[in-house]
Amino acid sequence: MTNNKRKNQGNKNKEVTMKPSNEKDTPIQDYEDDDIEEMQEADLKKLIRTLRSSQKQILELQKSLMDKIENLSRENEILRRNQNETKQLVQQETGIVTEVKNSIDQMKNTIESLTNRMGEAEERISDLEDREQERIQSDQRKDEEIRNLKHIVGNLQDAIKKPNIRVLGVPEGMEREKGLEGLFSEILAENFPGLEKDREILVQEAHRTPNKHDQKRSSPQHVVIKLSTVKHKEKILKCAREKRQITLRGSPIRLTADFSSETLKARREWRDIAQVLRENNCQPRILYPAKLSFVNEGEIKTFHCKQKLKEFVATRPALQQMLKDVLHTETRSSI
Repeated sequence: MTNNKRKNQGNKNKEVTMKPSNEKDTPIQDYEDDDIEEMQEADLKKLIRTLRSSQKQILELQKSLMDKIENLSRENEILRRNQNETKQLVQQETGIVTEVKNSIDQMKNTIESLTNRMGEAEERISDLEDREQERIQSDQRKDEEIRNLKHIVGNLQDAIKKPNIRVLGVPEGMEREKGLEGLFSEILAENFPGLEKDREILVQEAHRTPNKHDQKRSSPQHVVIKLSTVKHKEKILKCAREKRQITLRGSPIRLTADFSSETLKARREWRDIAQVLRENNCQPRILYPAKLSFVNEGEIKTFHCKQKLKEFVATRPALQQMLKDVLHTETRSSI
């Protein structure tokens, strides 16, 4: 009995000592007081070491858990701070976006206002341009009317002056004895004896007029003789052109038709051209009131303005070369 009891006790002790050695990480087993008493001293020490080791592991585990909790707390704090910073950044960005949006809205309003002003300005400019165009057209019409009126007045003056003969170079004071009519009869007798006896040539009026075209010139005032008919005036002027040299008491004088200032200006514009044509035997003549006539290639050509003459000259190379200096045109070879 005693041997069996010890054997059983030894087996039991063996079981008790086996468990702590094989299972170090297992939870501490609950032992009864009777079991502890039956344990040997070595087994008890081993159990104590196991308990201390387990306690140490528990403490280390607790410390690890505390470190993890502390790390998690720090990370949580960092996350919270980052979240706050992110929230502030979002708020700032939201504020910036709001400001930008407001600025864009203000810019849109400003652009819209400027667009409206530009539209109004364009309308005003368009109105001003229309008014300016109307003014220009009105001025052009007025200028055209003025030119037409001047032309009409010139024609009327020429019509009134058509029977007149203008005598140039008669010294002032010679008319004191016979008067201007007597001087004109003396001119006819001295230069055209046949015409002096023509009883149909009647002087209706005679007077002196200042030289309006060249007031600086110290020549005597012109004598204007108004005859009864244009026919007699043309007859006298034709004889004067044929005789060329007209005198009064031996002094040279000139007989010309009496024209308005506009017509006289237009006739003077033909002078240089007529002189070149005369030098080239083209038989130029300035017809009434201010037309240029000359012979070209056996035909008589007549022009009332320089533009028409330029257009004609452009088709005649020889004539173009002849008149290039006075018409300021270029020959075809230079073109």
